[in-house]
Amino acid sequence: MTKDVIALTPKMPDLRTLLAGLYAGGPDLGVNTLADGAVIQLCAPDGRPLVSVEAPILVQVPGETARLLDHPVDGPVWWTEARASTAVAEAGRLAGSFAGRLATVLGGTVWPPEAATTDVVPLTTDVSALPVPATDAPAVDVLTATTAVVIQDRPLVAMASWLADALRTATTADRALQIVTPPTTRLTLPTRTALQGLPNRWVVQDPEHGYYDGLSGAVLHWKNGSFTPVHDEQGTPRVAAAFTPTPDTGDRQLLLTLRTRHLADKDLVLGRALETAFQHLTGAPPAGWSTAEPVNLPWSNRELTDLARSRAPHPTWFIAVGSPNRPALATARVLRTPAGVEENVTLALGYAKGEAPPLAAIEELAAELDAQHGLVTLLTALRTARRDLTVPPRLEHPPIPVAFTLGHDEAERIGPARAEHPPQGTPVQLGLTAQTALHYPLGDGTDPQAWTTFQHLTRHLNQA
Repeated sequence: MTKDVIALTPKMPDLRTLLAGLYAGGPDLGVNTLADGAVIQLCAPDGRPLVSVEAPILVQVPGETARLLDHPVDGPVWWTEARASTAVAEAGRLAGSFAGRLATVLGGTVWPPEAATTDVVPLTTDVSALPVPATDAPAVDVLTATTAVVIQDRPLVAMASWLADALRTATTADRALQIVTPPTTRLTLPTRTALQGLPNRWVVQDPEHGYYDGLSGAVLHWKNGSFTPVHDEQGTPRVAAAFTPTPDTGDRQLLLTLRTRHLADKDLVLGRALETAFQHLTGAPPAGWSTAEPVNLPWSNRELTDLARSRAPHPTWFIAVGSPNRPALATARVLRTPAGVEENVTLALGYAKGEAPPLAAIEELAAELDAQHGLVTLLTALRTARRDLTVPPRLEHPPIPVAFTLGHDEAERIGPARAEHPPQGTPVQLGLTAQTALHYPLGDGTDPQAWTTFQHLTRHLNQA
C-alpha cells in the first residue's frame, strides 16, 4: 500500500474536520505542528511522527488530479496530502483512515481509492524498539551527513511542496537528495529536472536487479551514507540490465528551451514570452501556474510578477501547465542579473502517434518572441518520448535539434560577419527592421546528425 494518501474534497477541511481525521489512531496518539502550522503530525505517545499532513491547497486548474493521480475530479478541489512514516507498519493505514474521514465528512474522494477507510487504527508496533529518526523533516526517511533519502512508492512522483522543501533543505546543508522508488514509478518533468544534476539521484529499487539510477541506468549501492555507482574493472559505472530502451510507440515530445532578457523596469510583466509560446503551439495561454505540483493557481502574469518581485534578488522558479486536451508543461526560472531580468524556460508538449507537432509554427513564434519579448536564444528539439510528459526509469532517446534562433541583440553582440555566415546553410532573418533575429533551421527532428550541425554552429558563434 502506498505511504502517501490524498483527500480530494469540494470543501476546505476546517480545524474541526482535521481533528476528527486525526482521531484515526484513537485518543492515545498525539498531535504536533511544524513549519508555523503548515504541517500537522499525528504522533506516537513518545512523540515519534507517524503521519504528516500538509496544509490543504485549493487546486483550481482543470486536469491536475487526472495528470498527477489518474483520478479525475470535476471542478476546483481541496487537496490534502498525508504522508505516512515508512518505519511504522500502522502508519500507512492511519493515513488512509485520516483521508477517509475527511472525504466522508466533506463528500470527497480518496487517492488511492483502496486506501480509504474510517476505521480506528490502533498502534500495536512497539515504537520504542525502533531507531529514533535522525530528522523530524516529514519528507525525509533517512538522513546522513551527505544525503537526504526520500522513499516513495506512488506511481508518479511530482514536485510537491514537501519534496521541493526537502530539496531546498538538502541543498542548503550541502546534501544530496535521493528519491527511492520501485521500477513501476515515473517522474514528472519538474521532478526529473530537479534530480538530473548530481549528486541528486533517482534510485530505482528493482526486486531482480537491485538498485540503479533511473535516469542514467548506473548500478548503485549504499556506501558511506549515500547511493553511489558500482564500477567495473576499468572504472566505468556498470549499467543495470533493467535499464532497457523505451519502446517506440509513436509518441513524441516537442521541446523548447527559451531564454529572454528584459530591463529591470517597474512596469515589467513576467511570463509573457511563455504565454506567447503556449498561444502559438496550443492555441491557448497556460491554464495555471504554481511553485510546486499540483499546479493550483489560474494563470496570471501579474501574480507571477508580484511573487518574483517579492523574492528578488533571489531567483523564482515556477511551473506552468496547459489545458487537459494537449499535454503541455513548462518550468521557468526568473533571475536578476547585471544585464536585467532573465527568464529561462523549458517547455514540453506531448503528441501521440498520428499527431503532428507544429514545427511550422516555430519560425513565426521566434519572430514574435524577438520583436516583443526580449528573446536571447531559442532551441527547438523533437524527441521520442511519452505523450503524457512523464519520465519512466528506462533509457530514453535524446532530443534531436530542429532549429536554433538568436535574438537580434544577441546576433548584434556576436556580429553580422559571424552570425550570418554559419558553417552550414544560411539563417533566416526574422523581422522587418534593420536589426533582425537569426533563425537557423537544423532539420525535422528525425536525423541525429542535426546534433553535429548544432554543435558546429554553437562553436562558430561562441568564437565571437
